[in-house]
Amino acid sequence: MFVIFVLCLLFASTWAQCQPQYYSYSAAVGGGSGSSYASSGEGRITAIRVWENIGSFITGFQMRYDFAWSPLYGRNGSNVVEMSLFEDEAFVQISGKYNPSNYIYQLVFVTSRGRSLTVGQPVSTAFNFYAKYPQSELRILSGRFNGVGITSIGAHWGMVYLMPHPAMMGNNTMLGLD
Repeated sequence: MFVIFVLCLLFASTWAQCQPQYYSYSAAVGGGSGSSYASSGEGRITAIRVWENIGSFITGFQMRYDFAWSPLYGRNGSNVVEMSLFEDEAFVQISGKYNPSNYIYQLVFVTSRGRSLTVGQPVSTAFNFYAKYPQSELRILSGRFNGVGITSIGAHWGMVYLMPHPAMMGNNTMLGLD
């Protein structure tokens, strides 16, 4: 029994090492005061909500991984904009504007289908984030926020390896009834 367990562990670790790791990081921009954040969740990012003070800067955001929303990073502002992704659609680029002395002022999320979500005002210094590898997609946003808004933002890119869920495999017990 122990031998089978060891062989299973060996197989699992070998399989994990064989998977390409298309990971890259777009370094954070912005002043960076306040508390740090890093979004996280299981599965793919399927939606995003971004809050702004109308005519001003980004105050917070929230991401949905599969069917579960992450915590709100930052705070909810006076205006919220939301975008849901289609199946097999992913965020592949983020650009925007920031003021190095205070806040992120604009975010533009671009998807693999060419759709985009623009929030905030085009004020100050521009940035553009994208994955190093074409197979990668947005996995995590990280940075800092204070009690007023988002002060810095960076992007983590990588592949999503989806394991088949047992419920999605169907029930094949009917095959023996013919």
